[in-house]
Amino acid sequence: MEDEGGGGGIEETSSRLMGSSGGESRWVDGSEMDSDSPPWSLFGDDEGREGYGSIRRRLVKKPKRADSFDVEAMEIAGSHAHDSKDLSVWPTLALAFQTLGVVYGDMGTSPLYVFSDVFSKVPIESDVDVLGALSLVMYTIALLPFAKYVFIVLKANDNGEGGTFALYSLICRYAKVNLLPNRQVADEQISSFRLKLPTPELERALNIKDSLERRSSLKTLLLLLVLMGTSMIIGDGILTPAMSVMSAVSGLQGEIRGFGTILFADAVVLVSVIILVGLFSIQQFGTSKVGFTFAPALALWFFCLGSIGIYNLVKYDITVLRAFNPAYVYLFFKKNSTQAWSALGGCVLCITGAEAMFADLGHFSVRAIQIAFTCVVFPCLLLAYMGQAAYLMKHPHSTGRIFYDCVPDGLFWPVFVIATLAAMIASQAMISATFSCIKQSMALGCFPRLKIIHTSRKLMGQIYIPVINWFLMIMCVVVVASFRSTTDIANAYGIAEVGVMIVSTTLVTLVMLLIWQINLFLALCFPLVFGTVELIYLSAVLTKIKDGGWLPLVFASCFLCVMYVWNYGSVLKYQSEVREKISMDLMLDLGSSLGTVRVPGIGLLYNELVQGVPSIFGQFLLSLPAIHSTVVFVCIKYVPIPVVPQEERFLFRRVCPRDYHMFRCVARYGYTDVRKEDHHSFEQLLVESLEKFLRRESQDLALESNLNDLDLDSVSVRSRDSDTAGDDLRIPLMWDQRLEEAGEAGTSLSGETTSGLPSSVMPSDDDPSLEYELSALKEAMNSGFTYLLGHGDVRAKKNSWFIKKLAINYFYAFLRRNCRAGTANLRVPHMNIMQVGMTYMV
Repeated sequence: MEDEGGGGGIEETSSRLMGSSGGESRWVDGSEMDSDSPPWSLFGDDEGREGYGSIRRRLVKKPKRADSFDVEAMEIAGSHAHDSKDLSVWPTLALAFQTLGVVYGDMGTSPLYVFSDVFSKVPIESDVDVLGALSLVMYTIALLPFAKYVFIVLKANDNGEGGTFALYSLICRYAKVNLLPNRQVADEQISSFRLKLPTPELERALNIKDSLERRSSLKTLLLLLVLMGTSMIIGDGILTPAMSVMSAVSGLQGEIRGFGTILFADAVVLVSVIILVGLFSIQQFGTSKVGFTFAPALALWFFCLGSIGIYNLVKYDITVLRAFNPAYVYLFFKKNSTQAWSALGGCVLCITGAEAMFADLGHFSVRAIQIAFTCVVFPCLLLAYMGQAAYLMKHPHSTGRIFYDCVPDGLFWPVFVIATLAAMIASQAMISATFSCIKQSMALGCFPRLKIIHTSRKLMGQIYIPVINWFLMIMCVVVVASFRSTTDIANAYGIAEVGVMIVSTTLVTLVMLLIWQINLFLALCFPLVFGTVELIYLSAVLTKIKDGGWLPLVFASCFLCVMYVWNYGSVLKYQSEVREKISMDLMLDLGSSLGTVRVPGIGLLYNELVQGVPSIFGQFLLSLPAIHSTVVFVCIKYVPIPVVPQEERFLFRRVCPRDYHMFRCVARYGYTDVRKEDHHSFEQLLVESLEKFLRRESQDLALESNLNDLDLDSVSVRSRDSDTAGDDLRIPLMWDQRLEEAGEAGTSLSGETTSGLPSSVMPSDDDPSLEYELSALKEAMNSGFTYLLGHGDVRAKKNSWFIKKLAINYFYAFLRRNCRAGTANLRVPHMNIMQVGMTYMV
């Protein structure tokens, strides 16, 4: 767990005052809450704005029932500057330079094969063919990567994170569409949550939100759409390295005599495999190092593209600039009709890797990606394609090796070496994007747990996943060895790219309607313009399914099944735990000894419940001869935001009466947060937070007791209209913080606080029960920590459908057995771990 935030204070209370019918008030803590009590209840807006004058109303007014969950999470007010990627000019330019080596390699190497594939469908018979194809390529790049991604989609990031799952988490914050029902009101108080619910004036946004929250079918459809987009990105991560590397190596066929013959056909495959193995082997060094290593080579590659393009324009035919006239697109389709439509499958290859701009956003920043594309990538690509078109105007039969044929004499080998390096680097964009998507999907409960290595201390988005890396390598080698031709791989290449774009268009449209709340006409123009273009391209590439287009669909289907089954099983398991949790009446009947012997020590029982006593605790009581003197139910919970500040990490609640010494701790993480695996630091932080919770709970009790002893009518308080005292007693938990701040500043609270309440109301630090509980906690801590883990076996009920039994009993069970176990995530010594087994019938 990294320290991600600064100070501040969210003003919220950890406990509430409940008024009885007789006008008396009493303290309500966890001992009076049953396991079915709702999660955190907050003051209403009116109550939240009341000052000292509202004390009487708080005591006698009918309040909301609430838990005593709270501590550090509610002491920070104001928002944090979490966007560490808001850098100055030079660091931004350095990041923009790195993006050349990570983000734009795929799109940058597209001139190697675009025109070769386009003119394999449409033979060059006149200038209209060349100018029409060039105009189509130019406007495709300008419309989709430039207009759509650079200026619109990148703005739909989730606090600096991109990709389909980032869009999904953004939507989950504004509408409760997550199928896992563990969202709590307190989650919305995280400073980086930045929740701005649709305003009542915008009825359209409210209607969309209500429809998404009410209909489970829409929730499932939205999840499947996100999973489909993520699966296609992973499929793209398999095809991109194979296509780019083979395209570069195949340039040797026309330069070395006999290299393209059957005798040497295996040489292309062999060289490609060697390069791919080397590429995936260096991933472990991290995106930053790889980016700085590759960025100079890609910068040189873009310089070559631009220079060769200008050379060909000047030497052969500068009149190809006429292709800026979009009328040539119309003439191209008018002349070639069906063949032109088929050629769209080759044209779409010019924008492969465009999704990487958004998916790799977590590794860089919006400004860096925008600068690199606008100032370097876009102009160099246009010059490269115009130069090739100028060469084809004079040499129409050179379509097979157009890129290498248009290279000036004597520069073939330098350009070939740079092209090979660029092809290797092109793969880096989709590899990094795949790592990011897998990490996000794991955090949101849609992918089995895998080992994740964070390769940068500055940028949390730079990660390396060994299992995925070697899987991609093996699949790339299989694709290269099986297809043995760039033409067949190109047929498979476009489907995954266009599919991801359509998913992004759909999700960004939903973000526009639900979150941005822009004009309905403008919001609908986005899918009408970009979605129509993408559907046209999709119709063209789907015709290539028989010629290799089936491959990305197979990859996407496999990953879609894995992610959906994992999410489906996880949701059923959580629902089973909620149904089977132990009632508070049973806990009270057992007494403070819990029906067994309490021995010194702290037991940390890990479970997924955010409230209630988990049923696995009953198994521990039955299986163990004794239980620890202090028990903490720990729930590791991921919330749909990138980062949760360290000081807002924990939520605490007392589960049973004080003499039970039982608490619940919810440790909240964002989907890009780094979980430190040092259990010692986690234990120390947890105990410090627990001590703070106990002290503040005691102060709240003392304050409430003193308030009850007073005749509040005689207390001089300020009116609610006072600006200075409006929030001082809004939360009893904040009282000691104000005292500490005043003490540190060497000033008194006279005028603002002391005039509001007499000194008799101030809580006393001499609380015997608090001292006893803190000493008991210290004794338990000195005796050591024990991690109580449940080894759950999930099985479908006997009366379930066959498909459900197959998915849960076999597929989901297989994934659970082979994913990263909880003990591996914790890295706790085995002598400190105790496990019991339990079967969940779902």
